[in-house]
Amino acid sequence: MTEPAAETPTHKSAPGVARLIALSDAMYAIAMTLLVINVAVPAHLDDAAFHKALGDALPSLGAFALSFTLIAGFWRDHRRILTALPTETAVVTRLALLGLGLVALLPFPTGLLAEYASQPETIALYAGLMAAIHAVHTTLLMLTQHQVHPSPASSAAAAARRRFTAQLASSVLIFGLSVPLAFVSTQGAMWFWLTLIPAHYVLGHYRHRLTPE
Repeated sequence: MTEPAAETPTHKSAPGVARLIALSDAMYAIAMTLLVINVAVPAHLDDAAFHKALGDALPSLGAFALSFTLIAGFWRDHRRILTALPTETAVVTRLALLGLGLVALLPFPTGLLAEYASQPETIALYAGLMAAIHAVHTTLLMLTQHQVHPSPASSAAAAARRRFTAQLASSVLIFGLSVPLAFVSTQGAMWFWLTLIPAHYVLGHYRHRLTPE
């Protein structure tokens, strides 16, 4: 996961930024809620059928948990990016809306992941969407770097932002690489996603040690 948002300075948001944050919060809440639609057990089952249906729902619960965790991370990262901005620009608005549109799509590949995880197209679609959302956030960070930190000073906040950018870029790389890997091994592609954990840890802590006090 990326670093805590506390390391990034926040400003009193301009009205445009505040509205964008409010819209983002609503969109993320809706996307999180829609994930649970794919988790269901039919009504009026006998004991044997109920236990079978409950077992059949486990993949849906797993896909829900994975996507909910990732969307929660996207929401935290999105707020971290926007709350650091002193003002809104047209480019920021367009990129933020693009990211929200991609997040709104997540319930669809999540449903596919629950039912068709053995199909390479499912894994490729899920990973591709994850890579695209991370790419939007990375682009937002890079394009607003000068707006948040006008001087190239090696302050703790600027260093934290660089680590944050590196972590997001690593997510783009890992999810992006898992797209072609899915057509070789769907299980291998999903296990490959776990490399996000050490990648984010190394980029967050090792780069922190290299940052001058």
